[in-house]
Amino acid sequence: MRKLLVGLIGFLAITSLSSCGYNTMVQLDENVKAKWAQVENAYQRRADLIPNLVNTVKGAANFEQETLTQVVEARAKATSINIDANNLTPEAIAQFQQAQGTLSQSLGRLLATVEAYPDIKANQNFLQLQAQLEGTENRISVERRAFIEATQQYNSEIRQFPNNLMAGIFGFKQKGSFTAEAGANEAPDVQF
Repeated sequence: MRKLLVGLIGFLAITSLSSCGYNTMVQLDENVKAKWAQVENAYQRRADLIPNLVNTVKGAANFEQETLTQVVEARAKATSINIDANNLTPEAIAQFQQAQGTLSQSLGRLLATVEAYPDIKANQNFLQLQAQLEGTENRISVERRAFIEATQQYNSEIRQFPNNLMAGIFGFKQKGSFTAEAGANEAPDVQF
């Protein structure tokens, strides 16, 4: 009888702890997934703008084909990497971030090369696309920051006592987040 009473008290204690912590962990997990969806949405917007940008540049000048090919290939690679919101591991996010970084570098080379073509710089379509691309890069930054904050809040919640016990029982695991890319702390070298 004593074992049954101790077991019942233990079960009630765990149940009371799990109901509070569990619901919060579920809400925070769903928030992380929603923020990740917004990150993917912002990157998709950028990927959707790139074909228009490339076609505008193609039509406005006899442009270096190699640069355009690099942009198109980087876009294809970046859009082929999808991460399931239930599998936000540091490795998966690093792979996603690497593909997006390659695309960013290709776009940077495209925009730098455009400087040599005054007709493109004056083309209204190109100017509008460039402004949309700049706005999209800002959106990406905002969405990444929101994702990082949501991930940090979730990871903190599941690591605190007694939530860490409940997280272990119910299978809540830490989620990965974005990290600064190598060399991000150094200012770019701009030459005219």
